[in-house]
Amino acid sequence: QVHVVESGGGSVQAGGSLRLSCAASGGTVSNLYMAWFRRVPGKAREGVAAITKDGSTTVADSVRGRFTISRDNALNTLNLQMNSLQPEDTAMYYCAAAEGLRIGYNRLSNQRYDFWGRGTQVTVSS
Repeated sequence: QVHVVESGGGSVQAGGSLRLSCAASGGTVSNLYMAWFRRVPGKAREGVAAITKDGSTTVADSVRGRFTISRDNALNTLNLQMNSLQPEDTAMYYCAAAEGLRIGYNRLSNQRYDFWGRGTQVTVSS
């Protein structure tokens, strides 16, 4: 059973940066499909960025050029570097993982992932 735990959230001013990390256990990040999602109360969970087993990345249009997804195989973590943060980036951010490829769902689809963390809050003030 894969277990993921997020960290690194916090409060920043608009224009600032944060780096989120997701520690994985029960599996190695290099052998998992992984992604970051976020959710604002009252709205659907939104896919932010994803990375496949072979290292191919996908980033949502809303954060492209500002957010970067990466993994640290040595530390067995998934990271999300968030730059130029804006108030609309305020949300609970979740790490997700899957061991197998679920055909029919794109990389930023909730249904593609089986294992979820509890989230870390990011708050951006103007």
